[in-house]
Amino acid sequence: MNDSWRPTASLPALRRRAAMLAAAREFFAKRGVLEVETPILSAAAVSDPQIESLATRVAGMGKFHLCTSPEYAMKRLLAAGSGDIYQICKVLRDAERGRWHNPEFTLIEWYRLGFDDAALMSEVETLIGCLLAPHRRLEPAERLGYSAALQRYAGVDAHGASDDDLTGAARRHGVLCDAELDRDAKLDLLMGLVVGPRLGLERPCFICDYPASQAALARLKPGLPQVAARFELYLDGVELANGFHELSDAGEQRARFAQDLSLRRARGQIEPPPDEHLLAALTAGMPDCAGVALGFDRLAAVALQAPRLADVMAFTIDNA
Repeated sequence: MNDSWRPTASLPALRRRAAMLAAAREFFAKRGVLEVETPILSAAAVSDPQIESLATRVAGMGKFHLCTSPEYAMKRLLAAGSGDIYQICKVLRDAERGRWHNPEFTLIEWYRLGFDDAALMSEVETLIGCLLAPHRRLEPAERLGYSAALQRYAGVDAHGASDDDLTGAARRHGVLCDAELDRDAKLDLLMGLVVGPRLGLERPCFICDYPASQAALARLKPGLPQVAARFELYLDGVELANGFHELSDAGEQRARFAQDLSLRRARGQIEPPPDEHLLAALTAGMPDCAGVALGFDRLAAVALQAPRLADVMAFTIDNA
């Protein structure tokens, strides 16, 4: 008998997942954070070279991109005066399939006015503590600079190491890659395969102060070497969240879009159109805020001590 119709997660896992989602909504309701919904389809797409969008066509309207994150639309709401907002939604990304990846997954994304990256890290820590309780009590989180993490676990200076130094560090740790990689891609390789799996094994770990070249949509902090007000959260060696003290300068954001598209061109990737609606919202004025996207499926897997996402998702791409 063909059992491919059956869910990949057990019913107890799905019940635990549902309870965690209910707890998340209660968490935000108690704090007066408004739940919102934004479109899955957009005329624009994310420019980040590390993320690939899926696309479809709408009759009579042409090509639309499927949402990889609700970030751009949520920032338009912030600029329109929404106040603190959150969303629990499905997002889709191409070329993501494996033990900890599925092309379709669930994000919890939220934005807090008047918060910086440090304040938002505290709230992220509180939320995951609530969602993992009462089954697991977390020790206070570690906050570790990106450069310090690379030095501790990979033995390289993230700011001063040459490209050859980064390649050599990867080889020393058994990571061999024949592809031609730029500097940030080499850093990503070390973070993803060498550093990340060793983070958050005893307590949650926030990696913060990313290199300016990896700022994404975060503002830059004063001082040298220049770093971004960006953080990622790791628990049990799994990356769970990515957050920023948000960039609100429209001119700087347009320049970053142009840099992303230039890198995409150099790598032979698709060059999507920049989101002019987001740029217009930033020009109109977005309030000072911090925002974060939390991979809910991964958190559910950590909660259940599951070895893969499939164990906490009703169906994956393989039996959708």
